[in-house]
Amino acid sequence: MREVLVQKIVEAIEAPLPQLTRRDVFRPRVHGRKAYAVIGMRRAGKTTYLWQVMSEAHQAGIPREAMLYFNCEDDRLAPMSVADLDAVLEEYYRLYPSARAQTTLLCWDEIQVVAGWERFIRRLLDTEQAEVYLSGSSARLLSREIATEMRGRAMEIRIYPFSFREYLRHRGFEPQKPWDYLTRIERSTLDHALEQYLVEGGFPEAVGADPRSRVELLRSYVDVALLRDVVERYQVSHPVALRWLTRQLLGNAGSPFSIHKFHNDLKAQGFAISKDRLYEYLSYVEDAFLVRTVALATHSERKRMTNPRKAYPIDPALIALYAPTTQRNWGHALETVVYLELERRGAEVGYVRLEAGYEVDFYARYPSGEATLIQVCADWSDAPTRERELRALDAAQAVYTNASTIVLTLNPPARAATSHQVVSACRWLLETP
Repeated sequence: MREVLVQKIVEAIEAPLPQLTRRDVFRPRVHGRKAYAVIGMRRAGKTTYLWQVMSEAHQAGIPREAMLYFNCEDDRLAPMSVADLDAVLEEYYRLYPSARAQTTLLCWDEIQVVAGWERFIRRLLDTEQAEVYLSGSSARLLSREIATEMRGRAMEIRIYPFSFREYLRHRGFEPQKPWDYLTRIERSTLDHALEQYLVEGGFPEAVGADPRSRVELLRSYVDVALLRDVVERYQVSHPVALRWLTRQLLGNAGSPFSIHKFHNDLKAQGFAISKDRLYEYLSYVEDAFLVRTVALATHSERKRMTNPRKAYPIDPALIALYAPTTQRNWGHALETVVYLELERRGAEVGYVRLEAGYEVDFYARYPSGEATLIQVCADWSDAPTRERELRALDAAQAVYTNASTIVLTLNPPARAATSHQVVSACRWLLETP
């Protein structure tokens, strides 16, 4: 065991830091000694983000020997124990004693395979001068468990599939100038890239893949997440109902979803399953980062609980896999991308439904205190859709008087005959949050 540990440590220190697509990830900075728990959907790039953290530290002047990346998921070490984690630390400091005299950067990947890892990390934070990052499978390293097990000693860093700007960066043509300074050709190129992004999505391995390979790859992501992060973890007794629920959520992005209605549909198919169990399944797929749900924007907790939620997949490319029609719905894909961008920007998001029946896609409140009503309208040239969206914004603005208003579209007019901002979705997505 000691020989394997020494080998892994030396190889990790001497390995060149890989050149990866830089991620724009919010990293909370607080006083006190905290571990950073890197969480998110499978294959979204959690491990590569750990390497990015190390690259940034190295560029800032931290010597290579003061940074350790250790992957706990190694068949030569199985089963690892807390004592083995302690042995890793001691061997590291024995090999590189100068590291202990300074703040070290310790990245523990797949740490969830070690039973009792929480106690080790808490002790490490108390006894060593180190900045600690943790990452692992969503099946065993969920945000609510981190909060419970680390007892306030960990901060979350959420990794999503590529944002639109990250997607452009990955493909090698991220704009280096503000939108106003781009030529018409450059803007048209970016608009076309956004349409590609709505189809391809942001999972790194799926970018640039041919359509058939992308479909197979994304289906495997969903299947593995359901099997490993939900069925095996929670011992799901109705996997068929779980799969139907997931297909319904992923294929109908932005549509109201009612557990009561879905439960009735299952009963009609002969499934004997309780509504409480379906609510549990919904929470499981959200914990696995397959979907994100949005509640009604209201101060009334009762209204928020009794009104249906809207669900969005973690990536727009997942919609076409399960959509009930083969016709591409640009509106649903764009609405999904806008919602995920709002989450990345730290906004608290709800949807608006007024008594007159009008709906606004999002009411977003940012950490700064600013609030915005957002309508997503893929095709601004469609007159009935345009008029409906503007009527809803007018009505919502009368209620949410503190909020600014904006319409995001793929084809904004040169000049819009409305008091609301009508902005290119491409431009908005490329803004610095």
